[in-house]
Amino acid sequence: MSLGAERVLSQRELNRAVLARQLLLERRKLALPRALERVAGIQAQYAPSMYIGLWSRLDGFERDALTRALERRSVIQATLMRVTIHLVSAADYWPLTAGVREARRARWLKARPEMSPATLRSAAATARRKLAAGPLSRGELMQAMDARTFNGIGMWLDLVRAPPGGTWEHRRADVYAAAEDWLGASSATAADGLELLIRRYLQGFGPAAPADIANWAGLPPATVNGAVETMELRRFRDEAGGLLVDLPRLPLPDADTLAPPRFLPTWDATLLVHCRRTLILPEEHRPKVFHTRTPQSTPTFTIDGAVAGKWRHQRGGVSLEPFERIAKGQRDQLEAEAERLGAFHV
Repeated sequence: MSLGAERVLSQRELNRAVLARQLLLERRKLALPRALERVAGIQAQYAPSMYIGLWSRLDGFERDALTRALERRSVIQATLMRVTIHLVSAADYWPLTAGVREARRARWLKARPEMSPATLRSAAATARRKLAAGPLSRGELMQAMDARTFNGIGMWLDLVRAPPGGTWEHRRADVYAAAEDWLGASSATAADGLELLIRRYLQGFGPAAPADIANWAGLPPATVNGAVETMELRRFRDEAGGLLVDLPRLPLPDADTLAPPRFLPTWDATLLVHCRRTLILPEEHRPKVFHTRTPQSTPTFTIDGAVAGKWRHQRGGVSLEPFERIAKGQRDQLEAEAERLGAFHV
């Protein structure tokens, strides 16, 4: 069901909308679980990316705050959308898991047709018995199975990454716990999860095409299209006439809204294909950020809402590699932000 007329949104309006919803136009003071719900989670294959991504989005964020939140179980690291590690709020974990479970399993098996579901179910049951006593390292869990089997048990057993694994201090997320033990049991259904996935995506990345929601969530497009039709959503068109949907009453900043320099970590979700419509990563720069030698992307910085170069922390500071000349006023702002990021690393 649609709400309102189909206004056409320019590429720059879409850019500013996503920057605003990702808290990249203006940092906000928010509790970590609320912030993660607002931005649809943070991709977290590389632990420091979570910390840097939150630093760029939250006013006054400190590294210890995230480590403490992981220890207190108010935020959770787990393999979720697209069989990829994400950081989400504890409240979102179970419905998101329910929403992607079947698609995640099918996606994993399709890429590994030689793997037997029966073998994986048996291995998952073995791992569940071992985890009943508490979190275990990857090495401890793998004692009775090979690496390929281990990598598949999470498709049949809901697992979370437990601290100290996956923190700034212990970057490898190699400590596991059974989600049911870590958070308690859940009654969330796949339907609950599907609606939440759509709402979280639009809250963090809208307005968007249903195909982009499906791409981000790792769900079949037909599944998302069917759910979108049952929801009360605003409808827009992009400049090419493509359908965009959005939640009611969410911000749509003016195209001329100022976008300050921001530093993005590896794997920042604003750079991925599902967000291509915004040109936060201009297409001419995509091969410089994602390529075969660095499929995880490189850390980047933005100028006026678009990636304009790469950065690296080295020798106690942040070094900049612009893709082209940066005007002096913007350079001054960027260098001031780089100095703050360098201090955050200490």
